[in-house]
This record gives sequence, structure tokens and C-alpha cells, in this order.
Amino acid sequence: MSDKYLGQPLVRKEDPRLLRGDGRYLDDLGHDALAAAFVRSPVAHARILDIDVSDALDVDGLVAVYTHEDLPDRIAEPLPLLIPHPDLTHPRTPHCLANGEVNHVGEAVVMVVATDRYLAEDAAERIVVTYEQLPPVVGIGAARAAERLVHEDVPGNVAARSVQVNGKGDAHQAIAAAPHRLTLDLEIERSASMPMEGKGVLARWDADDKTLRVHSSTQTSTSVRLAVAAKLGLPPDRVEVVTPDVGGGFGVKIVHPWPEEILVPWAAMTLGRDVKWAEDRREHFISSAHERGQQQRIEVGFDGSGRLHGLSVEIWHDNGAYTPYGIIVPIVSSTQLLGPYKVGAYRVEFTSLYTNTVMVTPYRGAGRPQGVFAMERTMDAIAEYLGLDRLAVREANLIQPEEMPYDQGLVFQDGRPLIYDSGDYPKMLRMIRELVGWDGFEAEREAAAAEGRRIGIGVAAYVEGTGMGPYEGAHVKVETTGEVVVSAGLTTQGQGHYTTLAQIAADQLGVAVADVTVVTGDTRRFKYAVGTFASRAIVTSGNAVAVAAGKVAEKAKRVAAAALGGGVEPGELELVDGLVRHRDDHTVSIDLRTVAVLSNPLRYAFDEAAKAATQFASVSSSGEEPGLEATGYYMPERSTFAAGAHGVVVETDPETADIRILRYCVVHDCGVVVNPRIVEGQVHGGVAQGVGGALYERIVYDEAGQLVNASYMDFLIPFATEVPQITTAHMVTASGLNPLGLKGAGEAGVIPTSAAIASAIEDAERLTIRRMPISPSELYELRKGRVHA
Repeated sequence: MSDKYLGQPLVRKEDPRLLRGDGRYLDDLGHDALAAAFVRSPVAHARILDIDVSDALDVDGLVAVYTHEDLPDRIAEPLPLLIPHPDLTHPRTPHCLANGEVNHVGEAVVMVVATDRYLAEDAAERIVVTYEQLPPVVGIGAARAAERLVHEDVPGNVAARSVQVNGKGDAHQAIAAAPHRLTLDLEIERSASMPMEGKGVLARWDADDKTLRVHSSTQTSTSVRLAVAAKLGLPPDRVEVVTPDVGGGFGVKIVHPWPEEILVPWAAMTLGRDVKWAEDRREHFISSAHERGQQQRIEVGFDGSGRLHGLSVEIWHDNGAYTPYGIIVPIVSSTQLLGPYKVGAYRVEFTSLYTNTVMVTPYRGAGRPQGVFAMERTMDAIAEYLGLDRLAVREANLIQPEEMPYDQGLVFQDGRPLIYDSGDYPKMLRMIRELVGWDGFEAEREAAAAEGRRIGIGVAAYVEGTGMGPYEGAHVKVETTGEVVVSAGLTTQGQGHYTTLAQIAADQLGVAVADVTVVTGDTRRFKYAVGTFASRAIVTSGNAVAVAAGKVAEKAKRVAAAALGGGVEPGELELVDGLVRHRDDHTVSIDLRTVAVLSNPLRYAFDEAAKAATQFASVSSSGEEPGLEATGYYMPERSTFAAGAHGVVVETDPETADIRILRYCVVHDCGVVVNPRIVEGQVHGGVAQGVGGALYERIVYDEAGQLVNASYMDFLIPFATEVPQITTAHMVTASGLNPLGLKGAGEAGVIPTSAAIASAIEDAERLTIRRMPISPSELYELRKGRVHA
């Protein structure tokens, strides 16, 4: 293996095609397919008394109308609980089409299929559903009060209650015995991921050979394949799932199967025609998934230096109407809350609650922004209470490099121990101190004040579990043209996999990155994989590609040694610049593409290159199986832990309370960096979403459970003008848990942003912030009461 490409900031291979407009997204496919549309509930909680489809039958072009009663038994059952957990005592999952009751606005009630989408929508509008409305439960407060129930068989609206302790003593006793104590009540409001492309499904059934091909805009094609096969009663090998170009995922597309991923293929099988559905923007708002909504109470005990003696956290999590993805989000919040710190005795309890709102599943960051907000607000509160520098309090609690690996004494979301594999957190804070200009900021503040301006500085640190299992795999093949084809089971939504995985394969095989083609998300090419989520792709798939390419390299040496003869041993050979050559005598060499030809002994010559592999021309056989190719898997022992710190300077307008970011700095450690340019792009994109979550984006329901801002006119997303220039510094503490030393990077930018911006606004305004996001109007009102509560 060389390191010619690993660590190089190569331009992404995938971009030219996309910039030319040659991308192929779900809605670019299936132009001749029938189109599906859905009648969705206009109310948050109701019994379905009647569905009258008679008027729809008059629409020319109508092909079929389906309600729950029309579905076969296997499909009529509730959708699967993807991640069971012993503390999830009352899981509830939706039906593909509502079965007698709806539990949130947007729940699918009727499926309509027509010759085009316009006609399908016309028919859907004519269907009359009669509802008996039930009192809705909206918001965490209403769910906790439990005066109304979302599901009548779920006591107190409680889906799950979970407690973890870190085994370092009784947290309540440690807090009570500490010299100083504080209690904080915090809240992060509900938000949602907003990929440019919504969900979408296209299905084709081949009745002759009984095969089903599904195109889905998903983050996990292999898992969709298994889910569709199970629900439709098909052998998995008769189902193919292909993920075309995907216009963003951010977590919402890791959920599977969505009702549409079952209903559209079933309709295609039933009707014997291709069927397609593409989600519109309002559908995405009201029927996909949300996240972030969480209330948190923190009790902390500490000494005069700010060192924590004990920490007790209680979390109330709004999981919406259903829990198909289990309780992953609050598990992540409760464990990643600890960040880079030693907190003494720790106890965390979370309660996951049902509400009559869209279900909650992971959105980029997946519970970490809430956890980091809790920990970093606590650090700032301690500093304010003691009159100490905010960074000094953090430094007093940092895990030291010599303490790695550090066991936090908890169980992480992968079911494995929460053990930090590597990191240098004191260096990380020193770097962010310098990068954001912490030590010279008071002079900057005074100069701004002299101009009538109000500025503040904030910081937040985090640790992020990445690279979780159970596994990923890859197949690597050297074609007789010299081209290398890498097939990975994961999907890609803009992460740069076609470049980073090519860099890893190119180094293993001694070829140019331009000669490596990466294919993802196609179960025809690779059937066994897990998916793209939780900042895991480069760790798991990157190492799987290295394993597979390494096998190919070793095979190439054996085949080449047999071809070269003269007593050359495989161990004396190396792969460099498309050649397999002797380490000491570079004149002894053979093209890798020739080795690919020789690896497949032939009886027939199809072209000039093939002649070399026929029985009368072939050199002595190496005794290998045909083909210069191999499959490799990587199965992590446990998660790797990336880390970082963000520093931000904001200006708040004294009159209008407008909040403007003047400077944003990031220090990030994702282990060995495969491509710094791509990592910076991931960080910048994450920060942009983090800025949205801190200052603009929130999902707002009224008391009736109506989503009142389900459009881009009302749901605010930051423009380029609101996203600051970002200064990034990389630090590297390689992971010892995988051969390449990698950690994940995909979610890092979004995780501490709300906490850092809250810290900066608080510093500028000299008031207390306990809830995010915050708008100028809220800041204006805050100035009157001095507390954001």
C-alpha cells in the first residue's frame, strides 16, 4: 500500500457530472410509469368513520384506489420496529395506510394510482374521509401531563423510560456533597431535515421471472431490499433495490421501509405496471420525520475550580406519534452529553413520550446537539456562578490524552461500551482558543463598544461516536482495461464517497484515482451492507474497501510472480503506477491490466489481450480462482470517537436585536483524514445546518396539532448570506480500532453550533439563554426579562 492519495485534498470526482446537470434522481426515472398520490389526514387525532371514493371513480385516467381494507394481511400489519430495545416497553409503529385511526396530520389514509400525478391528485381530492376527532396531545408538556393519550393502550404516553449510571458513585449524593450546586432547565425545540429532494419510489415487477426492481431515494438500499422482500413475501434474491442520485438525506431517508416503499412496489405487482411516487414539499413536512424536540433538567455539583463532582440529567424526549426507529435519539443524547469531560458520578434518565405529531427519527447530529447544549450550557453556568473564564472551567474537567482509551461507563447506541478510543482534548481547546481569538477578545469588545456595537464570544466542545457497526463490505475488481471498479453496499447523498473510496483503493492497488470507478447503492452489485448514517461510512466502508483492495493486491502479486517466472516471489513485488514490479529491480514488471487478463485463463481469444490467457499462449498458472477481484468486509469492535470544538463571535443589534455571526471557527479531529477538502465541505455543510437550528429553523404546531409553518415561506432556512465564512483547523489522533485510523466526520459541523451560538449571545447580552433556537424577536423580549425560558 502507498499513501500517495490518502490525505490529499483532491477535487471530488462526482461533481462535474452533477454540475453539468447529468445527475439522475428518482423523479428523472420512470416517465411512463403510473403515478401514485395519497390522501393524508387533515387532523391530528381521529377515528376514521367512513371513506367514500365514489366521486374519484369518475376521473379519467384513474387506475386504482386502495385503503387499508384493500391490503393483503402481510402488508396490512404495522410496519416493523427497526431497533428494539428493552427499555422501549410500549413501541408503536404506523400502518402503511391508517387502520381506523390517524395519529398525526399527514398520516396516509388512501393511495390513489392514475396515469399521471396530476390525475392522481385530482382523484385524491374527490375522496371524502369522515373523521370523529379525538383530543390531540401536542408538545412535551401535554404528553407529560397525560390528561389525554395518543394511544389508548399506552399509559401516560410513555414509550420508554431508561436510566444509565456511570459506576462512579451516586450522582445525587455527589451533588449534595459538592461545595457548589446548580440546576438548569433547558429546551431544544423541534426541527426537521430538509433535503432538496424528498423521498421517492419507482417500482417495476417482472411477472415472467418474478423479480421486483425498486428505485428508492434512500440511505440504505440493502435494508430496503430486505424490508420490501419481507413485507411482500418475496425471496430477497428476487428483489433488487437501486438508489439513484440522492438530493440529500440527513437521516430522514435512513428510516425504512416508509409506507410508500411498500405500497408502490405492491401496486406495481398488483397492476402489472411500473408505479412511481415522488414526495412533494408539503408531504415532506407533514409525513416524513422530525427531530430535536427535547426538554432537559440538569443538576450539577462542583468545586471552586469548576471541577465537576456529580451530574444528574433528566430528559423528556418527544418521539411523535410512532417509534419505528426505536429510542436511538435519546440514547445518543444521554450518552454523548458527556463530551470530552470527566463529570464525576453521572446519572441520566430519559422518558420518551408520544405526541400527535410527525414521528421523530435521527436528523444530522441525531440527539448530539441536544446533549452538547446541555453540557456546554452547564459549563457556562458554572463559569458565571464562580466568576471564572469559561474555557478555564472546561479545561479543569477535560479527559487527558494519557487516559485514553477512556471508559465513560455507559452503553452507547451500538450496544457497546462508551469507550473513547483516542483524542487530545487539551490540545483541541488550545487550538480553538487561538483560532477564534479568545485571549484578545476583550480588547475587540471594547473597540466595538466604542462604536456603539455589541459583540460576544462563545465556545462549545463535543465528542461524537462514529463508525458504528455491525459491518460494511465492498467488492473490488481490476478489469482487463486496467480500470478498477469498487462496488460498495452503502448509499451516497453527497458525502464524496466516489472520491474518498477511490483514494483508498488507488493507494492499495498502485493506480491513479482517475482509474477507479465507485458504485454505491445498487443491490445488484453488492447485496450485504448496513447504510449511510451516524458518521459511519468512511470508517466502515473505507476499511472494507481497503480490505478488499488489499486482497486483490496480494492476488495480483501471486499471478504476476507466476507470469514473470525466474524465481520471482510474490513478496518481492509491489504495485506502483499501474504496474506490478520487483521492489529492487524495476525492469522486472508487468502491467496490472495484463495481470487481470492472466488471472482468468481462457479457452477462447476474444481480442488481442485475451490471447495471452489462452491455453497455448498462457504462462504458467498461479493456481488462483479466476478474476482479479475480491470481496472484503470490515466489522468494527465498537464505535470510534471523533471530537471537536467550535468558537463563534456574534454581534447583536442594540435596537433591533438582530443576530449576526462575525466569525466562526472549527477545530475538528476525525482521525486520519482521507480528503481534507471533503472533510471541510462536510464541516461547512454541518455548520450551515447548525446555524439554521440555532437561529432560524423550528417546526411549530398549534394546540390542534396543525403544523402551521409547513412551507419555505414560514419555515426559515439560512441563505448563503446568513452562513458565515468558516475557518477550520484539523487535528489528527488516529483511531486504533481500525487499520486506516479513521473516525467519522459527516455530522460534526452541526453538533455544537446551537451551544456555541447561545454562549456567544449570552456573552454579548449579559443575559441567560436556556432555549434554542432564538430569533431577534425573542431576544428583544428577553432583554426585558433577562432570561430565555
